[in-house]
Amino acid sequence: MPLIYKICPRALWREAEAVGRFTGAPVDYADGFIHFSTAEQTAETASRHFAGQDDLLLIAVEAESLGSALVYEPSRGGALFPHLYGDLPLTAVASVEAMPLGQDGQHVLPAGIPRA
Repeated sequence: MPLIYKICPRALWREAEAVGRFTGAPVDYADGFIHFSTAEQTAETASRHFAGQDDLLLIAVEAESLGSALVYEPSRGGALFPHLYGDLPLTAVASVEAMPLGQDGQHVLPAGIPRA
């Protein structure tokens, strides 16, 4: 099953765990959907939108479990990004891993996530 990824501040994710679902980050509320990236898009998303931010988590989600609420839509440069129109049920989450900053200032990504 293909995975998609959400970069999330640890505190915000802990709130989601407490209530049993993730309703989004401020940027998600502003845009009307929850932003995700494919494995190939994750490193660029981290460097473009989360540069220098520490205490982040990478949430891996089973894309197929989200059904028709998940739509791939064109974004920067015409690339198709996964957008979830609705809350993220925690039952769809495959893993949660830390994304610390390395000594070079770039996020350390889990195995299987290609560097940009």
